[in-house]
Amino acid sequence: MHITPLSVNDFDNFQKNHPLANYYQTINYAMLMAENNYDYELIGYVDSENNIHAASLILIKPIGIKCFYGYAPRGFLIDYSDTNLLNNFSKDLSKYYYEKNVIFIKINPNILIGTINKKDYTPLYDSNFEIRNKLINLGYKKLRDNLYFEASLPRFDAIINTQELDFEKFSKNTKNKIKKAIRKGLYLKKASKEDLNYFKDFDSTFNTYFYQDFYTVFAKDNAVDLFLVTIDYSTFLNNSEKAYNKELERNNYLNEKLAHFYSEKLINSKMNSDRVLLSYKNDILEATKGLADKKEVYLAGALVIKNNDTATIVYSSFNKNYKRFAANYFLYYSIINNYKNEFKYLNLNGIVGDFNHENPYTGLNRFKLGFNPNICEYIGEYDLIIEPKSYDILLNNGILAKEFNKNNK
Repeated sequence: MHITPLSVNDFDNFQKNHPLANYYQTINYAMLMAENNYDYELIGYVDSENNIHAASLILIKPIGIKCFYGYAPRGFLIDYSDTNLLNNFSKDLSKYYYEKNVIFIKINPNILIGTINKKDYTPLYDSNFEIRNKLINLGYKKLRDNLYFEASLPRFDAIINTQELDFEKFSKNTKNKIKKAIRKGLYLKKASKEDLNYFKDFDSTFNTYFYQDFYTVFAKDNAVDLFLVTIDYSTFLNNSEKAYNKELERNNYLNEKLAHFYSEKLINSKMNSDRVLLSYKNDILEATKGLADKKEVYLAGALVIKNNDTATIVYSSFNKNYKRFAANYFLYYSIINNYKNEFKYLNLNGIVGDFNHENPYTGLNRFKLGFNPNICEYIGEYDLIIEPKSYDILLNNGILAKEFNKNNK
């Protein structure tokens, strides 16, 4: 067998039917990265009868002086359990790219090695864990496991099996936030590429041009959806008035009880009811003003990529000025419901592997884990070193760290 360039059609047909298929290993992602300073090649491992046994998108980028590195995002599309195939492919791939002055090829395979117990956060590994040692034995350099988001892609993803979705298994906080958002009249709408401009209102650092390119290349295959959360002020007003009137009845009942019986518990209930009434009254005023202004306000949004049996939330954010609406909880809940009959999995995207409450990403973890996803761990990052001396120079001079470590950027 030998390494050879593949046509877009041949690569596309192969990747769609491969068990490790993912949106990173698509021509769409290649075209996106071509707009971001990468060249790319679609290569296959082909036998004498032109049967494809492995394939990969390889992104190419200069590094150092007159040399390049390759990157196979989410790894090669190959049977990693077939040691002979993986060994021969790796050797032939190294020879192929040695002639192109490529120093190394980075991979972070789309291989899940286990899940994390959601009660005590201990890992439960499966047979895929052994592939780690196999890669090392075949000459791949195992890179340090990233605890946070230091590497190119997350080491941990929060993934929901939509066929096992159960609202009652969400955390208490998450359920309350969703119910609150629904009462406030939030609803999800499908948006267009031009609406990406609204994301600047959510996050001033949002890279509009990058995500416009992202949307454009995946929209060609109807593989992308853009969502925005807004307010139906009529529903908001109607729900708030009903909630106010119901709480007012309770408040009057508590007043009557206090007239005949005094207790600290009763006083606390009355004070809490007063606060709730004030909150509902403020909601009525806000909803009334919103109806009068007739202005559509966007509270949150998300970009979703669809590939095979999985939909992935690539990016999401929310307007901090409307934090009280819990729009980010409503956004994720609505996206889950939107795809539950179409895709088997919804990937909420990365979380961190530090599950202590003191970690800087504890809010992110708590938010995503509130939807009761599976916490999945990937096999990690590896470098297939093609030219060891040049690789060591890049390593010792800090060039590799500067290129790949997000903390250095």
